[in-house]
Amino acid sequence: MAESFIFSIAESLTAKLASRAYEEASRLVGVYDDLQDLKTSLSYVKAVLLDAEQKQEQNHELREWLKHIKLIFYDAENVLDQVDCETLRKQVIRDYRTSKDKVGRFFSSSNPLVFRYKLALQIKDIRMRLDRVAADRDKFGLQVIDVDRRVVHRREMTYSHVVESDVIGRDYDKEKIINLLMEPSLDNNAGSKHISVIPIVGIGGLGKTTLAKLVFNDERITDSFPLKMWVGVSEDFNIKQLIINIINAASNFVSTGALPGQQNLKELEVEQLQYRLRNMLEGQKFFLVLDDVWNEDRVKWVEMRDLISVGAQGSKVIVTTRSQSIASMMGTVAYSHHLESLSPEDSLRLFVRWAFKEGEEGKYPDLIRIGREIVDKCKGVPLAVRSLGSSLFSKHQIQEWESLRDKEIWNLPQKEDDILPALKLSYDEMPSHLRQCFALLSLYPKNHLFNSFDIASLWGAAGLLPLQSQDKTTVDVAHQYLSDLMARSFLYDVFDFGNLYAFRLHDLVHDLAVYVAKDVCQLVSSNTRGISENVLHLSFVENGLPSNSIKPSLRGVRSILFPVDNQGASEAFLDAWVLNCKYLRYLDLSDSTCETLPRSIGKLKHLRYISLQGNTRIKRLPNSICKLQNLQVLLLNGCSNLETIPKKLRKLISLQRLEITTKQSILPESDIAKLNCLEHLSVANCDNLESLFVETRLPTLRTLEVIDCAKLKSLPLDIHHFPQLETLVISGVDSEDCLDRSDDTNAVLKLKTIVLSEMVTLPLSLQQYARTLQTLVIAGCYELEVPPEWLWNLSSLKFLYIFDCPKLKSLSSDIHRLTSLQVLRILNCTELYRKYEPQVGECWHMISHIKHTDIRKTWE
Repeated sequence: MAESFIFSIAESLTAKLASRAYEEASRLVGVYDDLQDLKTSLSYVKAVLLDAEQKQEQNHELREWLKHIKLIFYDAENVLDQVDCETLRKQVIRDYRTSKDKVGRFFSSSNPLVFRYKLALQIKDIRMRLDRVAADRDKFGLQVIDVDRRVVHRREMTYSHVVESDVIGRDYDKEKIINLLMEPSLDNNAGSKHISVIPIVGIGGLGKTTLAKLVFNDERITDSFPLKMWVGVSEDFNIKQLIINIINAASNFVSTGALPGQQNLKELEVEQLQYRLRNMLEGQKFFLVLDDVWNEDRVKWVEMRDLISVGAQGSKVIVTTRSQSIASMMGTVAYSHHLESLSPEDSLRLFVRWAFKEGEEGKYPDLIRIGREIVDKCKGVPLAVRSLGSSLFSKHQIQEWESLRDKEIWNLPQKEDDILPALKLSYDEMPSHLRQCFALLSLYPKNHLFNSFDIASLWGAAGLLPLQSQDKTTVDVAHQYLSDLMARSFLYDVFDFGNLYAFRLHDLVHDLAVYVAKDVCQLVSSNTRGISENVLHLSFVENGLPSNSIKPSLRGVRSILFPVDNQGASEAFLDAWVLNCKYLRYLDLSDSTCETLPRSIGKLKHLRYISLQGNTRIKRLPNSICKLQNLQVLLLNGCSNLETIPKKLRKLISLQRLEITTKQSILPESDIAKLNCLEHLSVANCDNLESLFVETRLPTLRTLEVIDCAKLKSLPLDIHHFPQLETLVISGVDSEDCLDRSDDTNAVLKLKTIVLSEMVTLPLSLQQYARTLQTLVIAGCYELEVPPEWLWNLSSLKFLYIFDCPKLKSLSSDIHRLTSLQVLRILNCTELYRKYEPQVGECWHMISHIKHTDIRKTWE
């Protein structure tokens, strides 16, 4: 289904060929004229691709034609990328070459005459193949459409947690389940050992998770159960991972990547984890939600049930599942709660809420009439209703609504596990570039917790984000694309942490991503029968997979990742797979077990991203890694045994994001200072580091993170050292002692975002950013009791987030001085919640004027 975003690939190729920078590069390499001929052929084909995308579903021959074009485009992307690689290589030679380099280059394969000759032949071959295929263009009767007019109409950002007033038609279900939970004993099974299990059963998309969240967040439940835990289960009912997730849920930990303390838990044996879990639950009256269970293995469930049965009498568990057999196996009540479809009237109310601005629907009675017919086709499935409503938001032309209503897909026979027609239609309405980005989300397993930094890196490495401008970074563009997907209701559990987003995909949306990405992306597990020919992106989701299955047809792979914790690559895997994939752009070796990287890693000249984060074995990296001139992201955080950073780091001239953990007491600051594209730098868990950048200037840096560097004594924060710095993250350091502020008022940084975590006091020096600071995040400051007085002087502050500060007692009546404040979020702060609870807290009136408030007792 990659043919559904082939126009986006053509646009990307055309934009690259038309850019002034690329024209100059092609002249430098000597293939300018060859590429101009290719550009002409490409434009001829591109003109009809939008029409072909829309007509291919009903025309097998057209679909095959597009597949041929797709493969040619892939080769064209690889060839064009070689021009970039050669240009960057020439730049490094010019800036850092030695006499030895000059002599060796003449006799090597990098000889410019040899390179130009080979490249010109490749470009000619691609142009001839494209011309042959283009000759068939007219026989399909395709129209010329130059511009993709499918746009995303954006609504105002909404918050991810379930707001009860936004849920339609589930009041009866909610009250019925709460009544069951409040009953003293529900045991219908003598083996349940005081733990009552209530299953919620229904088809995908009905809102089982939403209903469970309504119940979970109800005040009556909070008051009745001292301990509440929410755990997403999905397809893999792995006992060890489930125990870790329950322990973390019980500890109220949260993060966008590894949870605090989670790495230590992973290293424990199952018996040790069981002991810790029993200690946490013993004698506690708890409420546990196991969301989205697929496991039908009774032995696994009995093992888990016995582990949690140490809780106090009256403890309850809710299980959400699509399977009645699972509900029967796990449930202890007489009957499972079967969630029914929404009524036609409730469906229409939900549709109207997502298709129109508030109160706007009265102006469009004809659209409401068509909308009712569309809603009838959704058969009461809220996810389908919401998705289609979102796709029609701010579209007021009757023809657009009728076109959606009359699509052929509604008439196709539907099997139980088929993609919902409504979701596919919503996908079809996306602009081509957004479809391509969405497809790559299929590389992660169901229920995966995404974060926007990682997705921005993946999309950027795959070439799906436009070239960076002065106004927008690639992360900014990725955030915009994620916002567009959210506007389509394709993301849920979206959480704004101030400096990044975390989110999940609904199971059915994940199924859609897998469907549209087939032949391009593939998850590889022990159940995988074979890897698709010409696949571009591979995700390995299990350990112990064969490392010798690489085939010639797979050498065009561009992405390899291991998205599941503790499933990292071995050295045998690296040798067999990675080093044979010469067009590799994205290599995620997080949590890998390899003790070194092969020197030949330096030959992967197309590589944009490499992550070794969480590798606790690796001690050194080969210096050849500095030959990767295209590399944009290098993640070494969590490499606790890394003794030194590679020499000649300065040669990574495209590097934009660098994250470091090392045993060094001094970083190679002179090398880092020469990274002229560096925008994001994280220095974490560097236990021997005492100072940072005292005599070094980082002119392009926009984000600086300093995390758990216990010995750090000096960090100069002024415009002389960091002239472009906008975001500062400080965690687990003695801030007042190490943050060196300048007395020169003209040298004050223009910070827009500050994140402070695990600090005893908040530094007074931060008040100097009052004029520019827009976002402040205070998280995990467990001993903080009173906010500093300077906080109320932040006249430009728009977003204030306070997480995990249990002793913080009050926000002060001076909060009204924050006249620019638009969003206030307080989560897992017991004392603050009691005082500022919406509508009922004694201090609610002090913050009720703020446009958006999100005050919650716990994270769920």
